Amino acid sequence: MRIAIGSDHRGYKLKQGLAHWMKEQGIQFQDFGCMEERSVDYPDIAIPVAQAVAQGDYDLGILICATGIGMSIAANKVQGIRAALCDSIFTVRMSREHNDANVLCIGGDVVGVSLAEEIVNTYLKTSFQGERHARRTGKITDFESRTREKGKEREE
Repeated sequence: MRIAIGSDHRGYKLKQGLAHWMKEQGIQFQDFGCMEERSVDYPDIAIPVAQAVAQGDYDLGILICATGIGMSIAANKVQGIRAALCDSIFTVRMSREHNDANVLCIGGDVVGVSLAEEIVNTYLKTSFQGERHARRTGKITDFESRTREKGKEREE
């Protein structure tokens, strides 16, 4: 499994802690930035991570900012992304089992390193349950496709 991870300056410390933990666990990942605590705009990180996941270059993504809200909003603008803001084991498990979340968003000012490690571990080990949930996520995918087609019609 290949993971794309990124943060803005407010999520940098938590991202660094998670990167260290993921190396220890043997989890393959690519750091999309930021590479220091200097201010950076969260969409500049969220969108490339989300695009890399949507294109299939990475299996899952992890994004971190102060609250996780900005990252989740930006990532969800990319077609095919189901970014979930999670701050507990329960929410992350449900995001994978019921919503097939492919990008996890975490608030670096909300979640400490040890809880973040547990959240990421659960995220990576939990599978989509499919069945009735697939019908629901399929409705989102269908909506995205219709919206994209309407956009192409307007361009022509």
